[in-house]
Amino acid sequence: MKPIDGMIRYLSKTLALAEMEVRKLRHDPTELVTRVVQPILWLLVFGEVLSKVRAIPTGNLTYLEFLTPGILAQSVLFVAIFYGIAVIWERDLGIVHKFLASPAPRSALVLGKALSAGIRGLSQALIIYLLAILLGVHLRLGVPEILGVLVLVIIGAGVFSTLSLIIACVVKTRERFMGIGQLLTMPLFFASNALYPISLMPTWLQAIAWGNPLTYLVDALRMLMLPGYSPEFSLAIDFGALMLTMFILVLIGARLYPRLARWIPALFTV
Repeated sequence: MKPIDGMIRYLSKTLALAEMEVRKLRHDPTELVTRVVQPILWLLVFGEVLSKVRAIPTGNLTYLEFLTPGILAQSVLFVAIFYGIAVIWERDLGIVHKFLASPAPRSALVLGKALSAGIRGLSQALIIYLLAILLGVHLRLGVPEILGVLVLVIIGAGVFSTLSLIIACVVKTRERFMGIGQLLTMPLFFASNALYPISLMPTWLQAIAWGNPLTYLVDALRMLMLPGYSPEFSLAIDFGALMLTMFILVLIGARLYPRLARWIPALFTV
């Protein structure tokens, strides 16, 4: 089989799984509606208050402008980081066994789920764009910039949903997963440049921020969304860091995914 044929088959299997996951939203869009509340509160309350206080230096940007891409990245993180709970449900229902019995490569299964999480994240981008425009935030609204933001949202959601899947493969129970998921979200968010520039952080926290994929997502979103933003890194570095992280996590997830099927809850062994 030619390499190009193998790539097409791989992509078709990945897209088939992603389409199946996205189809669930048509039957129950409640999750997307409830996810809208948090970014609205952050922008309307936190953003508006700190814009008046002017306690955080943001260059020639207002704090609300500076905050908007950070809240978009936060929304992507929060949507994706608990994606693994659905994988545990699928394990308990026996769906994981069916996936593993299919001819699809393990990495295609993981990548398909990551892509579906990215599509879910697009709804967050739409809401935040609309809200930011209503609040008077000056945004880049060119087609290339908006397409770049959408691609970043998909990649960012893919990174954190794959991390979530890896956690689900390791902890195996919903209760432990929820505890670890909640434990990770705040450090990832606050140890990034979503709320404040990296230059304001102490040295030890700057080192953590440079290793945090959310930092690169926020920086790239600000470059594409805000006119006049002075980036922490270049757009190539931001994309490269996210893609490298995604590649590594997909490989790890593909390696660990079969462990879900080998672990059978006691309920099913009685």
